[in-house]
Amino acid sequence: MAKRITIFAGHYGSGKTNLAVNYALALREEGREVIICDVDIVNPYFRTKDSEEVLNRHSVRLIASPFANSNVDIPSVPPETSIAFDKSGVFSVFDVGGDDSGAVALGQFADKMKKEEHEMVLVINRHRLLTAKPEDVVDYVREMENASHMRFTGIANNSNLGRETTCDSFLQSIPYAQRVSELTGLPILMHCLRADLAASLKEPVPHLFPVRIYGKEEWKIY
Repeated sequence: MAKRITIFAGHYGSGKTNLAVNYALALREEGREVIICDVDIVNPYFRTKDSEEVLNRHSVRLIASPFANSNVDIPSVPPETSIAFDKSGVFSVFDVGGDDSGAVALGQFADKMKKEEHEMVLVINRHRLLTAKPEDVVDYVREMENASHMRFTGIANNSNLGRETTCDSFLQSIPYAQRVSELTGLPILMHCLRADLAASLKEPVPHLFPVRIYGKEEWKIY
């Protein structure tokens, strides 16, 4: 899946920020030079900057608003974001806000992204009210694509219940993701599951992507 540009976009509560961080770290583990760009101007609470310490520890460069997580946090895209397109050989991961406003923020880079080999990943979570039904996801896809002038290229099934996630709840989400894939015509690129649970699965799951929980202290599991 590793394209030079990878965009993670999904509705509020989909877990796209944590997934973007995990994916950036996975690229780094493969020896690639990686930049992660926080262009989520929608949700000021869960920010990529919450994972700055672990990103620094693994030499992943973070581009985020200097006001992120401060009392003056404002909806702005960092001007340094253009670096993601200027450095050849560098893999860039984008965390994008989950509504029309977030899509508009992405849209300002659409022309540059289309010139690069890229993946735009739709992050879905069947346990969130606004995307509980596959048909609801289809409406969301249309809204995001129209506002961003970009097209999704694949799906990340990130269905989870936070600390209450189990292997059974994960396995029950797979038919949901398959139905979203059928309705949208998008392939499933990854089924995401917390790493400790992924290790205990008794049956193989195609495209399994184990994730760790990063971010705000109160959400940490490890």
